[in-house]
Amino acid sequence: MNVNYIALSIPVFFILMGIELLYSLYKKLNYYRLDDSLSNLSQGIGSQLVGLFMKGSLFWAYLYVFEHWRWFNIPETWWTWVVLFVGVDFFYYWFHRYSHQINALWAAHVVHHQSEEYNLSVALRQSWFQSWFSWIFYLPLAFFGFNPLMFVAVSAFNTLYQFWIHTKAIKSMGFLEYFLNTPSHHRVHHGSNPEYIDKNHGGTLIIWDRLFGTFQKEEAEVAYGITSPLASWNPLWANFHYWASLFQKMSLTESWKEKCLLFFKSPGWQPKTLLEQHAKDEVTSFNYHTPADRKSTVYALVLFVLGLLLAIYQLMNFHRIDFLLNSLLAAFVLWCLLNYGALLERKKWQVYSEFARLVFAYVLLIIFYLDGLVSLYWGGAALVLQLLMIASFINLNTKLTYV
Repeated sequence: MNVNYIALSIPVFFILMGIELLYSLYKKLNYYRLDDSLSNLSQGIGSQLVGLFMKGSLFWAYLYVFEHWRWFNIPETWWTWVVLFVGVDFFYYWFHRYSHQINALWAAHVVHHQSEEYNLSVALRQSWFQSWFSWIFYLPLAFFGFNPLMFVAVSAFNTLYQFWIHTKAIKSMGFLEYFLNTPSHHRVHHGSNPEYIDKNHGGTLIIWDRLFGTFQKEEAEVAYGITSPLASWNPLWANFHYWASLFQKMSLTESWKEKCLLFFKSPGWQPKTLLEQHAKDEVTSFNYHTPADRKSTVYALVLFVLGLLLAIYQLMNFHRIDFLLNSLLAAFVLWCLLNYGALLERKKWQVYSEFARLVFAYVLLIIFYLDGLVSLYWGGAALVLQLLMIASFINLNTKLTYV
């Protein structure tokens, strides 16, 4: 039950991203931009960390239904795995489809579609809160009596499969295009072209889209991203910007009925009182980019790598650390990601936030050392790293202009 298949796959993810990056450089294809890729990976880190605090309760919900309300006792045979695989993919299709058609669900799922590039790092750009509701769609499998551990394994496979289809390097898979979800089909799904919006929702299989009328073949060049670009490297804003937009619209809407409908209608729907104020979104080729000098880029990269390494440590050691320390460590990691994004955007508040983070780093280091979770050797290394970061940050801020 405690196996985290996604965390165990992290080394493979980075190896494959490295191969794709080298291929892109060799062919001069420009598949990757540093700022965009780091933003994608930051969302993946945040998603995994937030998920650590929720997975037990979400698994418990499935387990409770299985143990108390299941209708059948399904034997664990090879065909059970096959039927469960098809069932998981079927319910994933409906969860994914409704995540594009209901504002309250899209507010979480939109994170995955914000990148204006398309490469393997985009696969890791996941919402921090989507898993809080996605499990509801799979409860029929618990009622039918599919073993919870089998469900976890098959669901993980469904997720892992979708990693490799986030690439432009593979053009077509031949006859496999008829029944599998492929890079070509999924490129369509990430397109903001009018003909591509809300198409190809399948996870592993594309047959559901063909059956239920949401299939679209890749034809015109894909414009990646969302129709109203995020234009930010702030991971918190990425997860909350659509909610902010919904509440802003709600405050401007006079009818209480329409205020409520805002959360259940599709993303393109507008209350009558706002129709004249908001024109329909058009496809935008925004290509958000924030030019940065070498020193600030290096510092931002160090912040990101620090957050990544600590996140991997937490993913591997979550169950041997108490709740309070886990919460502090997760907050520190997210703080690293928040500050590196703000540095790339030249936000003035980042200066104060980073100094506060550097101070908090020492507090956290002392707590972990006293609790026996950090050895004297690694504690000393972390101490030296933080001293170097303080010196670098002071030097950096004598030369930067913030907005």
